[in-house]
Amino acid sequence: MILARLKVLFILPFASLFLAAKSELVAIIDLNANWTVTNQNLSISRSNIQLPSGVYSVLYGENILNSYNDINMRWVSLDNWTYTRAFKVSRAQLAQHNCNLTFHGIDTVAEIRLNSRVLGRTDNMFVRYSYDVSDLLNEDNILEVQIFSPVQMAKNRAYAFGVNGTTYPPNCPSDRYHGECNVNMLRKMQASFAWDFGLAAPSMGIWKSVNLECYEVAVIRDVDVVTSRTKTYWKADINVYLDFTGNEDFFGELKFYAFGLLEEPLIVKDFVKEPISRKKAVITFSQTFPLNSVIPWWPDGYGIQKLYTFNFVLNAWLSNEGPTAASPSVSQKSIRIGFRTVELVEQELPNRSGYTFLFRINGEEIFMKGVNYVPSHILPEKMEDPERLKHLLTSAKDAHMNMIRVWGGGIYESDFFYDLTDSLGLLVWQDMAFASSTYPVNEDFLTSVRTEVLQNARRIAHHPSLIVFAANSENELALAQNLFGTLVEQKRFENEYRTLYLNNVVGVLKSMNHPARVPSLVSTPSTGKRGEKYTYISPDPQSAQYGDVHYFVVHQNGWNVNIYPTPRFVSEYGFQSLPRVEAWKRSMLADENLMEIMRHRQHHPMAMLPIVNLIRPNLPLPLTKDSRYTDALIYFSQIAQAMALKVETEWYRSLRNTEHRTMGALYWQLNDVWVAPSWSTIDFYGNYKLAYYWSQEFLAPITLIVLPDSATKAINITVACDLLEVGSEGMHVTVQLYKYNSLKPVNYTTFDVNLKPNAVLESRSFAKSKIFKNDTTERNTFMYFVLHSGSKEISSTYHFPTALTTAEGISDPALSFDLQWIHCVDGDRSFENTYTLKIMVKKPAFFVYVDIIHPKIGKFKLSRNGFMQVKESIKVTLAFYAEECIILQKSNVVIKTVNDFML
Repeated sequence: MILARLKVLFILPFASLFLAAKSELVAIIDLNANWTVTNQNLSISRSNIQLPSGVYSVLYGENILNSYNDINMRWVSLDNWTYTRAFKVSRAQLAQHNCNLTFHGIDTVAEIRLNSRVLGRTDNMFVRYSYDVSDLLNEDNILEVQIFSPVQMAKNRAYAFGVNGTTYPPNCPSDRYHGECNVNMLRKMQASFAWDFGLAAPSMGIWKSVNLECYEVAVIRDVDVVTSRTKTYWKADINVYLDFTGNEDFFGELKFYAFGLLEEPLIVKDFVKEPISRKKAVITFSQTFPLNSVIPWWPDGYGIQKLYTFNFVLNAWLSNEGPTAASPSVSQKSIRIGFRTVELVEQELPNRSGYTFLFRINGEEIFMKGVNYVPSHILPEKMEDPERLKHLLTSAKDAHMNMIRVWGGGIYESDFFYDLTDSLGLLVWQDMAFASSTYPVNEDFLTSVRTEVLQNARRIAHHPSLIVFAANSENELALAQNLFGTLVEQKRFENEYRTLYLNNVVGVLKSMNHPARVPSLVSTPSTGKRGEKYTYISPDPQSAQYGDVHYFVVHQNGWNVNIYPTPRFVSEYGFQSLPRVEAWKRSMLADENLMEIMRHRQHHPMAMLPIVNLIRPNLPLPLTKDSRYTDALIYFSQIAQAMALKVETEWYRSLRNTEHRTMGALYWQLNDVWVAPSWSTIDFYGNYKLAYYWSQEFLAPITLIVLPDSATKAINITVACDLLEVGSEGMHVTVQLYKYNSLKPVNYTTFDVNLKPNAVLESRSFAKSKIFKNDTTERNTFMYFVLHSGSKEISSTYHFPTALTTAEGISDPALSFDLQWIHCVDGDRSFENTYTLKIMVKKPAFFVYVDIIHPKIGKFKLSRNGFMQVKESIKVTLAFYAEECIILQKSNVVIKTVNDFML
């Protein structure tokens, strides 16, 4: 049908899937290759462009992330750019069929022309745009997408509102962001004009695929499946959403295959004689499966992630006599489904002390351990990189996380992303793409928003990992706390807030409602269903008694557990740190000053103060004039972040079975969009900060938690257990008291503990007065706790009664190490290299930090890092992938300790 140069993507491997012997497959023709990009005055042109694409990456690759290029390359976003592509089609063969030109993602404001005819204009990067081009195609075709400067478009729209005296704050970000203004005027990734963690890269491009879809009547666009369970069977309620051409109702037959569950396909014949309404082009049906034939899907740590393939094959036609011979009327779609139930439990607690806010999966209450996820790259066309996504999400699973919050300042992630969260067992809290701003509510804006919400919800809602939508991030909080200066027009902004979120975003999401689904949240943080009382603008969205909270510490010591709240669920909390020195070197020029570029990329309104405030009370940070200052600042920032995250997370986990009923802790944030001061635990290049290594322990399924209680002057020991089945035989805790200058404990205690499945139990409390006595004081000793199952170590932790800056006896550990090569294995595209480090000390070494420096090693993983060493020798495994087998020398290994800065 189509000339050979156009690739037909849609191929069904099974002859049995055809619904009519004379029908043909819908043709999905790939138009992703051979584009040309030019600027408005034609002075710049680039050819042979492959989609997905963006102008920044076409011109400079990823170089916008380097040096001061967030400023130096800003000119790109101030110009207008046109993508052009020529393609051929045989009109004789296409004349009898309908063809739609479908753009799955254009960033953002654009005009689309085919053969000099305007097809339409786009203004929402999250919307799929499709145009009937059946009557416009020639044998030789020219397709143009002219993309307008997002900076100028945002400015123009803000000006148009301003003429009438209407503003939508915040108009501009903080000057420290080096960003652009009025991003809230555009339905564009809100972080692209800069955020506190990321650069301004006002992107422009065709960031998703472009297809020519040729078919008789209709194609399957999306499938939504909701699973529920009774005592005897699982049920799948299914909606198959269709896209169609023409103005007539049509007929169709659907075959449904459930591989591994149904021996024969289910044939839906409801619309063979009665037409499908073009006003509601959806096929709805249900199917049950015996309970014992289904293996349930569980989140990470609670069971396996069993997924079943559902395949849908549609034959659609116009005439009630059936499909026309040789017509392209057959389309199909396959998705993977996990059978699970989900509930958000908000029940009133005793003594009118608030409501719970917890998730039940398959009937089990789950403590949500996880993280906030920002886009994997600042450039949208690079956000679906499979290796980067696999690394980030697998890292989350490896740290025992079970929930990812997709933040509202980013994007609706790719199908590949949600397929990964399904297979890894990472539950998804999905914000809609609205964050920290007010927004217009004119009809054009709202119409675009409704389309955006509907398309994306239909695309991703079937994933078993996705369990809740939230309509926005922090916008209710902003109104309640006057963060944007809205108080002078509070009534107007409250009305507009309710119009946008209650009437439109949540209003559209309600079309996806089902008794087996969690109703959408209106905002985060919020008071959950308590918000009904205030029509979802609560006086205090941060109430610890309801819903979820966001909690950040700036002026207090984050190592002090007594400063933290007792909330039901914490969906944001975190601390800044700095990436390793080698990451900075990779992103800057040789003659640039490290401290200056760190200051440039520090977007926090208080500059480096939050980082320094977290370090100074706890660690021996040198004075700024000291030659060691920069190195210490980076190293200590990672220690400080790791300890603060550990303390805060363990505090929330310890509250699970108390009257506070805390049931979730999602720290901010997993990943970075460039090398910069941020709250991430994984740097842009994929290397782990110390906080990530520590999270593998403080988020473990069984965790020993040791926290001081200032009120009782005691040390409380708690054991958190997330396992649904566990035994306590042989479980015991050893408590060792060490002096700072000796590897030999001065005291040793052991006691038995019981574990309770899926719960937290307080096991023991030690009065400080009974621990620190005679020649052991809170200044010269520290404590080491280990949970054992028989002789096996399950979990361990340390307690420092005083800050290391005031500790007595810390001395040179006389650290040395041996480096041993283990193996190098040839993989598909790289070599897996493995080494063992044997680290030896003669005295306790604190926060032992290992770094690997080699020009051919970009990313590496250690079995542990940032640890306390009270044994004479410890082995650390080093693993990395490279293009060859790498022979490391000891000079490639850098090891630091806090001791080094106290001598």
